[in-house]
Amino acid sequence: MNGLKQLRELALEYSRKRHPNIPEYARSYPVYSDRTANGLTRCILDFLKFSGHQGERVNSTGRYLDNSIVVENVLGDKKRIGSGQWIPGAGVKGTADISAVISGKAVKVEVKMKDRQSADQKAYQEAVERAGGLYWLVRSFDDFLEHYNQLS
Repeated sequence: MNGLKQLRELALEYSRKRHPNIPEYARSYPVYSDRTANGLTRCILDFLKFSGHQGERVNSTGRYLDNSIVVENVLGDKKRIGSGQWIPGAGVKGTADISAVISGKAVKVEVKMKDRQSADQKAYQEAVERAGGLYWLVRSFDDFLEHYNQLS
């Protein structure tokens, strides 16, 4: 069975268990796509939730500090002057996009579409694997399912 089709069936089964009183004709049917990084991440996180595992998206971006001010001239016109800057986040450099626990094992999932792993991501992968965790680099939902099925 196609991975996305399998995910859709899991989503419907999950919905039926959580909301047994909703008639079938009124139930919404989820639409999944793994063509974008955000879409693939959502597919993976939903699959983990529906399958009884734990998974969370890791946000590793920094924080924007706005150093600008708004000034007003004599005519009442307002203008923003100054600039801002990005400062590094508090997380570990190169961290994976998804952190999960699957059947008692720590799994880090890096979602890649067309880009490649950075040096920081490769170092993070080595650290995770050295500590006994699993690190999966996935480019599609079927790719994720292949790793998942090997673990089961």
